[in-house]
Amino acid sequence: MKILYVAELVGKAGVYTFKNSLRELKKRYAWDFLVVCADGATGGNGLGRSHAVYIHKLGANVITLGECCFYKKDLTENLEKSPYVLRPENLNAEAPGAGTKIFNTEKGKVAVAVFIGQNSFGRIHANNPFTALPETLELLRKQTPYIIVDFHAQASAEKKTFFYAADGLCSAVIGSHTRVQTSDETIMPGGTAFISDAGRTGSQQSVGGCEINSRINEYLTGIPNWTKEAWDAPELQGVYLDIDKDGKALSIERVRLATDTE
Repeated sequence: MKILYVAELVGKAGVYTFKNSLRELKKRYAWDFLVVCADGATGGNGLGRSHAVYIHKLGANVITLGECCFYKKDLTENLEKSPYVLRPENLNAEAPGAGTKIFNTEKGKVAVAVFIGQNSFGRIHANNPFTALPETLELLRKQTPYIIVDFHAQASAEKKTFFYAADGLCSAVIGSHTRVQTSDETIMPGGTAFISDAGRTGSQQSVGGCEINSRINEYLTGIPNWTKEAWDAPELQGVYLDIDKDGKALSIERVRLATDTE
């Protein structure tokens, strides 16, 4: 099973870069299943319903979200009607939407689960991901060996600990949220691949996809401003996974593909 994970789309530049990279991506990678993280696709934080539909139509089999999952009211009110969008699993059971789902492909079923960390998130209250992890993955393994986990977290220590807790229980755990691609991709002894952060899709000459001066001014004034998106040096980032029939990862490869704005 070949799986392509596209790192977090940030703003209009992220959506544009994803769309304009697809032709070249298809030349380089023959994936069976496409995961797209889009937690910052609409205005740099959150995902609007129209963007969700558009990204799905472009070919995303599943769209994953993190702490911004409920930032856009139009999507929040329609999560039950958007089965291809996943918010974190370890939220209150009464939260709208789902955090896990099994998808059918020509090569078999693929399960995707999203978890969110507990460090540095002040606007969303999640349950302990370490408690929810084993039970969730046990249920998914009964239906398919191909299981991809998106762990949306800030602290590298929490991420690394979570990766080891998941080793042997799923095919891969892909870190998201920090919007900076790390170079620690590896396959653990139990056959689970991981990377601390897959990066971001959008402007790379920016601060997390946002315009540089606006971020500098925030630190100078203390006034938050995430409204100014950046367009310079657009690039798609992510990882490409090859998974054996038993659900163990054979390889994990970092993906970086620059595009232009002309």
